[in-house]
Amino acid sequence: MSAPRIKRKSEWILALALFSLFFGAGNLILPPQLGMRSGVSWWQTGIGFSISAVVIPMLGILAHARLQGDMFDFSRKVSKGFSLVYCYIVYSISIALPAPRTASVTHEMGVAPFFDISALGTSLLYFSLVFILVLNRSRIVPLIGKWLTPTILIVLLILIGSITLTSAGITTPPLLEKPFSEGFLEGYQTFDAIGAVVVGGVILISLKREMPDLDAGQRFRYISRAGWLAGLGLLVLYAGLILSGALMCDALNEGLSRTEVLRQMSTRALGYNGNLFLSLLIALACFTTAVGIVTGTSDFLQSRFGDSKFVYRVTALVCCILGVLMGQFPVDYIIAVALPALMFIYPLTIVLILLNALPPDWTPPRVFRAVVFTTLFFTIPDFLTSIGWPQVSRGLESWWPLQSYQLGWVLPAVAAFFLFRSTGTKPSEATPV
Repeated sequence: MSAPRIKRKSEWILALALFSLFFGAGNLILPPQLGMRSGVSWWQTGIGFSISAVVIPMLGILAHARLQGDMFDFSRKVSKGFSLVYCYIVYSISIALPAPRTASVTHEMGVAPFFDISALGTSLLYFSLVFILVLNRSRIVPLIGKWLTPTILIVLLILIGSITLTSAGITTPPLLEKPFSEGFLEGYQTFDAIGAVVVGGVILISLKREMPDLDAGQRFRYISRAGWLAGLGLLVLYAGLILSGALMCDALNEGLSRTEVLRQMSTRALGYNGNLFLSLLIALACFTTAVGIVTGTSDFLQSRFGDSKFVYRVTALVCCILGVLMGQFPVDYIIAVALPALMFIYPLTIVLILLNALPPDWTPPRVFRAVVFTTLFFTIPDFLTSIGWPQVSRGLESWWPLQSYQLGWVLPAVAAFFLFRSTGTKPSEATPV
């Protein structure tokens, strides 16, 4: 019996679904200001941002396709206990930072410019609606998502095209001292590498249910091709927004917040009505993202406690209360608060993605443990710097490679991989695909 063929249309549908999952509206506020501060060095910043916000997340999807497991399996080679702790940390960060940020973006982009409502009022109403939809497993959110993402994409392409075709060029020198590394670190704030770890397993489970006749190799090729199509779309969008920010840096005032930069850009390019329409779309996209995060977190804890519906409801309530408390703060404040958590968890997530993307016989458990714990140790200086204790990092900058770029963990992680890889792999340590 011949294997079932995968239709090209199905790959495009999955690619659009993946694009929608990574295309958080909060991410849209990051590239324009980054481009404005980059000036003529926008392309260096764009490369750095694209690596951490596009390439690594797409490798995360590839890793899930190779692993054929869920989020818990992602770090299981280190130990079951470590994997469980990692899952709890990731979900805790998700409900405490990116979920509330969606409410803050909604207030600054879609509410405050048009209505006299406080940030607390917006956050309270916003997460009350999130809670209702999460409890009722509403079909409204998936239905919105089907037309919302393509519509936003079309509007943004019009915005990017309008700016690039009418601008005279870029002459402003960069405000960033290290465009590439600062672009790379700003990509952390998209949370997309973490998103890849979380949603990759969900995509795989859905694919097994919808196409049960596919074998592991076919699922791998299917998800991989769709992932790179989605990544190409994200790359075009992010590069266009960074370029647009750089082209408009002479027309925008310094010191603008991330949401103000995007709002002024859209007003100049699309007019008042165009900006109003884009703001409405972004608010809806933020809302669907928040519902997805709260639902995913509640599902995870429900599965850990005997599939209890009570645990699901309590988790959803706690998530929404945290959302109200954090969502009333400005976007830039939430981004600043997120930095320490990201400096700790993002390098770890990156190495887990890369290790899982490699062939299993290259990465036995001892390689996983060596690379993971080496990475954790060498992220300590960057973490301490992010919470206001830069002394350790400054002491290392003069002699430790890449430490001045806040990437001091990279070379030790690579060295640990090759050192423990070269010692050989016991047959019992390899994990079959």
